[in-house]
Amino acid sequence: MLSYQHGYHAGNLADVHKHAALCTVLEKLAQKDKPLTYIETHAGRGLYDLSSEIAHKTNEAAFGIESVLKARKIPANHPYLNLLNRLRSEIGKQYYPGSPFIAEALLRPTDTLHLMELHPQEYQALFRLMRYPNTHLHNRDGFEGALAICPPMPRRGMVFTDPSYEVKTEYEKTAKFVLKLHRKWAEGVIGVWYPILRENHHFDLIKPLQDAGLPKFYNAEILFKHPKTAMLGSGILFVNTPFGTQDDLDAIKHWL
Repeated sequence: MLSYQHGYHAGNLADVHKHAALCTVLEKLAQKDKPLTYIETHAGRGLYDLSSEIAHKTNEAAFGIESVLKARKIPANHPYLNLLNRLRSEIGKQYYPGSPFIAEALLRPTDTLHLMELHPQEYQALFRLMRYPNTHLHNRDGFEGALAICPPMPRRGMVFTDPSYEVKTEYEKTAKFVLKLHRKWAEGVIGVWYPILRENHHFDLIKPLQDAGLPKFYNAEILFKHPKTAMLGSGILFVNTPFGTQDDLDAIKHWL
C-alpha cells in the first residue's frame, strides 16, 4: 500500500523478531563461499531515525528494541546484536536498520541484492542510502518484480517479503506469491514476515502454505505479553530453511 510508511513502527517487537530471524538465515547462507542473490519485495527506506517525529508519535521502539537491549535478552554473539552495536557506534544510537541495510551489512561484495520499493518517498530514501555496486534498486511492485527476476543469477539465494498487510487480501495474495515463486525457483529460500491481529487474517496466509507441503518449511509465532498496539504478535516463516538454523530461530522466541 502506498499509504504505509514503516517509520511509525520501526524498532518494535515485530521488527526484533523479523530482523533477528533474517540475520540468522543470512549469516548461515553467507558461510558458504558461493555467491548468492538476495531479493526483497517491500524494502522500505532501509534505515530509520528513532528520534524522528513520526517515530515518537507511536513510540513503539521504546517497547521493542530499546526494551530488549536494556534487558540484555539477545545473546552476545548473535549477528543481530553485533550489527546493532556496530550501527549505533558508527552512525548513532537513534538509528535502527531495516532489512535492506541488514542484508547489505551481512552479505559480501560478491553477492547480488535486488531491492523493490513502490512508495515514491520510501524509494528515494532507499536510493540515497543503498547505492552500492552489488545492489540493484527497483521502484516497482515487489511481487511482480521478484517473479520477473527469478530464478536469478547467481541462482543460489533468498527472497524476503513483508508487505504492509493493511488490506486483508494481502495475506492470501502473499501466499499465492510464495507458491508461484517456489514453482519458478524451487531451490530458493523464501522468507515471510506477517502480523498477528485479532481478526486472524494470517490464517489465509499460513494454511495454503502448510497444505502445499513445501520443503523444509519453518513457521514460528510470538504473542506479545503486553501488546501496545493492535498487533498481538508476530509470525515468521521460511521455505527451504537452511540446515542448522531451526534451533537458532526457535531461540529468538525466548527473547520476546
